[in-house]
Formats: sequence, C-alpha cells, structure tokens
Amino acid sequence: MAGHSHSANIAIRKGAQDKKRGALFGKLSRAIMIAARHGGGDPVTNLKLRYAIDKARENSMPKDNIERAVKKGCGELDGEDLAELVYEGYGPAGVAVMCDILTENRNRTAGEVRKIFELNGGNLGATNCVAWMFERKGIFLVPAHNVEEDRLIDVALNAGADDVSLQGESFEVLCDTAAFETVKQALETAQIPCDRSEIARISKNTVELDLEQARQVLGLISTLEDHEDVQSVTANYSIPDHLIAELQASL
Repeated sequence: MAGHSHSANIAIRKGAQDKKRGALFGKLSRAIMIAARHGGGDPVTNLKLRYAIDKARENSMPKDNIERAVKKGCGELDGEDLAELVYEGYGPAGVAVMCDILTENRNRTAGEVRKIFELNGGNLGATNCVAWMFERKGIFLVPAHNVEEDRLIDVALNAGADDVSLQGESFEVLCDTAAFETVKQALETAQIPCDRSEIARISKNTVELDLEQARQVLGLISTLEDHEDVQSVTANYSIPDHLIAELQASL
C-alpha cells in the first residue's frame, strides 16, 4: 500500500457516496440479510452481522430497516434469494478492480457489470485475475485533531493493531481482520472517535495516476458503485496529494 492512497481514496469518494444515501440503504440491507442468513440473527455470536449492522448505523440507517433486514435474512420475512460473488477486472491505466456483489440474478449482473467496465475504459476479467494483489485488513481512520499520536499508538497497538500512520489529516490504523473487533472496542473505550472503521481490501501495490487517469478510474468506480448489486469496489490506484483537492471539487 502506497502512503496516503487508501485514506485519500476514501475521502475523495465519500462525498459522492453520501449523495446516494437511498441506494446505500438498499445495499446495507442486503449485506445484513446475507450475514444473518449465513450466521444467524444474533450479532453477538455472528461477527459478520455485527459489522454489517455497525456499518448501517454509521450511515444513519433507521432501526426498523435494520431489524427488517435481519428478519428477512433469518427467514422470518420474505426476502430475496441472494448470491455472494466477487467480480474482478482492470480499469484505465491498468488499475486492478474488485467488486463485491450481492445479486438474485448472476447472468444479468455479470452482463451489466461487464458493460460498465467496457464503457469506462476497462474490462472484466476471470476469477482470481487480480485478487492476489489485495489482502483483507481492518482499517480505522481517526481525525488527527482528535487524539495525540502517542496515545493512539499505545491504545491501538496494545489492542492488536499492526500499524498506525499519519495520512494527511487523519491517522490510519491497520489491523488483521481477526483483531478488528478488539481494536474497535479499544478505541471506543478510550473515546477515540473514528471517521471510518471497516474491514476492507488493501492493495499490496498501487498504480499512481495523473489527473485524466484519475478522473477515468474514479468514473468507472462511481458507475460500478451506482449499480444496485455492487456492494463495494476496491482498486489499487494512488492519487498524488496535489491532485486530490481538484478531484474533490469536481465530484
């Protein structure tokens, strides 16, 4: 992972994502349903469900929506018959792209996602064509003005985090997925607020983009994220600091 890339990518895209709150609730509901279906409706024993509910709450999803999604996943209410898939491909400038999918119609989704790639300068690839370029990690973004670095390092590392680094205006805390809940609870107990906490794919290496390439790649990712079956998109690009403000202004 190159320097600021992950936290900067989140910051650039967050504004655009916040404008899609209605569609986001649908995606969050699906994630809760699939988690409850596989592991049961108790978030205490079903960590995947706990993460899905926490993410829904962080995005101000109403309690009734969350409870309804859990019941659908547990079969107490009628719900969609969803399949979990991962689509992989390449975007402009050879950027590797991975899409987490929840769909009730594999063939329709595959065709639509393939078309999105093609119309935005990329191409959908075979399974595992880019997966080797990523690893799953817990990631926390902590506003730098809210905590002293030494205190954050002490709390995070004692809870099992792998690394704490300053990335622009935020500290980025990385941990193994198995330590995610422990680190999260430690930060909450220490009253250290996070702008973002999630388990996500982190790229092992990145492709640095110029301004035009960045616009093309962000355009592809934004269009993929607009698709109702796409839960999340990860890509191994890096954008130089001096281009970030200009890109944020154009979103």
